[in-house]
Amino acid sequence: MKESLIDPLVSVITPVFNPDPAHLAACLESVELQTAHNVEHIIVNDGSTRDGVAELLRRAADRSSNIVLHRPEQGGIVAASNDGLAAATGKFVAFLDHDDVLRSDAIATMLAAANDGVDVVYSDHDFLDASGQHIGPCLKPQWSPERLRNQNYITHFVMARRSLVVDLGGFRSGFDGAQDHDLMLRLGETARQIAHVPAVLYHWRQAPTSVAAGVDAKPWAFDAGQRAVAEHCERIGLDATVNTTEHEGIYRVQNTLPSPPPQVSVLIPTRGSAGHIWGISRCFVVEAVRSIVERSTYSDLEFVVIIDDDTPPAVITTLQDLVGERLVLVEHHGEFNFSTKMNEGAAAASGDLLLFLNDDTELIEPDSIQVLVGLVTGPSEGASGPVGMAGSKLLFDDGTIQHGGHVYFHGPHHASTGWSGASPGPLPLRPLAVARECSGVTAAVAMMSAELFNEVGGFPEELPLNYNDVDLSLRIRAAGYRIIWTPHSLWYHFESRTRIGKVLPRETEYIEQRWAHELRNDPYYNPRLSPLWFDWLEWPLDEPTFAGHGATKPDTFAMAVRRSIKRNSS
Repeated sequence: MKESLIDPLVSVITPVFNPDPAHLAACLESVELQTAHNVEHIIVNDGSTRDGVAELLRRAADRSSNIVLHRPEQGGIVAASNDGLAAATGKFVAFLDHDDVLRSDAIATMLAAANDGVDVVYSDHDFLDASGQHIGPCLKPQWSPERLRNQNYITHFVMARRSLVVDLGGFRSGFDGAQDHDLMLRLGETARQIAHVPAVLYHWRQAPTSVAAGVDAKPWAFDAGQRAVAEHCERIGLDATVNTTEHEGIYRVQNTLPSPPPQVSVLIPTRGSAGHIWGISRCFVVEAVRSIVERSTYSDLEFVVIIDDDTPPAVITTLQDLVGERLVLVEHHGEFNFSTKMNEGAAAASGDLLLFLNDDTELIEPDSIQVLVGLVTGPSEGASGPVGMAGSKLLFDDGTIQHGGHVYFHGPHHASTGWSGASPGPLPLRPLAVARECSGVTAAVAMMSAELFNEVGGFPEELPLNYNDVDLSLRIRAAGYRIIWTPHSLWYHFESRTRIGKVLPRETEYIEQRWAHELRNDPYYNPRLSPLWFDWLEWPLDEPTFAGHGATKPDTFAMAVRRSIKRNSS
C-alpha cells in the first residue's frame, strides 16, 4: 500500500490464537469494511489449533490488504503483537483483538484526530455479550496520566505513530495480559500529545477468558499490571508503592513523602457554630480539629483558625487546649467572606503546604492528610504538568457521597452526590474507587502549596460565598497544573451545618463571565455522560447491567428514588 500525507497508511495488528471462528470472521470483516481506504491488516497466527481458524486465515491472506503471518508455536500475545509490529509499514499502528470488532468509520475517525503533534489517539468502546448484543459503553475522559497509573481506563481502541512504538521497543515480554497498559504508560511518558475521540469506535467482546469478563478470567493480568505501574513510577522518578485493590484492575499508587515531610498549615474558617450530628451536640470546629489531633498519622501540622468577632471565647480556649502552640488565631472583622478569610489565614500560615478545611468536617481515614501531601509534592510529568491541588472524598453524615470531584458541564457541579460511600461508582470505570484528574475540587478539604496559592492569587474575594473554589481550581489549571481527586483521603463533610447557603446573583455573573467556556467543556467528563446528575451514568435506569462483572449498577433503587425526588421538587 502507498503512503500519503493526506491519507496515511494505518497498520491494524491482530494476534490470533484459537478464537471462535465466527468471532474471528466478524473481526476480519470489520477491518475490511473500514471507510478509510489506506489500511493494512496484519494478522499474526500464534500457533492456533482450533478448527476453522486456519481456513479463515487462508482466505484472509488472499486479500491484498491483509498480511497473514504464522508462528510455528504459541508465543503469547506479546510475541505475536511484536511480530505484527515488525511487519507493519504504516505511519500509524492500531491494535485489534481477534474477537473484537471495529465500527466502520473507526480508523477514519481516529485519523481525523491525529493532527500534527498528536502521537497517540484513543477512543471510547462498548462491550459485546455472548449473544453479540452491545452493552454498556465505556465513556472515557481526555488524557489523564494519574488515572492511567491507577487504572488502565484506555484499553481499546488505541492508534499510535509506528515510529514511536518501535522506538519504545514495542510490547515487553513478561507483561502478557497487561501489555496494553504497559505500552500505554510508556507512550504517555514520551508522546508529544495524546488525543481522545469521544465516540464508541471499538466493540470489546466479553469472551469467557477475556479481561473484559472480570478478574477471574485472567487474575495474572492484574499482577502484570501492578508491575507495569511500579516500573513506570521508577522511570518518571516517582517514589511510590503500588498495590492492587479490592476492585479488579484498579491500583493504589501511594507516593512516598519527602524527607523531612513538609509542614502543613490547616486553614479553618469558623465562627464557632454548634449543632447536632448523629443526635449529639458538637462545636464543629472543635470536633474537626479533635479528629485530626486524635486520628491523623501526619504530625507536622499547624492549625490556622480564622475566627469572626462573635466566635465564643470558650471555643478558642478549647482549641488552645487541643493543639497548644500549634494554634495560630487570625481575627476576621466585617461581613462573612470565605475567600477573604482564607486569604487572611494563608498570609498568617508558615507551612509549605496549605490544607483548606471547612469547620464542619471530620477526619475518617488516619492517613488522609499524608495522601494529599504525597500527591501535591510528586514530580512533574513533562507535558502533563505537576499536581497543583488535591481534593478528598467527602461523605455526608449518612455515609453517602457529598463530593466526588467537581464536574464543569453546563455549570459547576459536585460529582456523584448521594451515591453510597462504599460504592466504587458505575461500571465499567468505577470513578469513585480511583485517584484521577478532575477539573476542580471543593475547598472543603483540599491541599496545595503555599507558593502556588500565592502565584495564582489566592481565593477570589469577589466571590464571598460560592464558586470561590471553582475559580481557584480553574486558575490552577490555567497555570498548567493538574488537579487530582482521590478516594484515599476520606472525610465527613456535614455540609451547610454552619452556614445557610445562598448564591448571590453577582457570584453567578462573575463565574459565568470569567469561565464560560471552561464551565461547559470539562475534559474529564465525557460529553455523552449525563448532563443532569453528574454521576458518570449515561443509561436509563432500566437498561441492562454489565454482564460478566458480577454486579448491577450500584445503588440503582436509591438513585432512582433520589432522582425522582429531585425531579418532583424542581
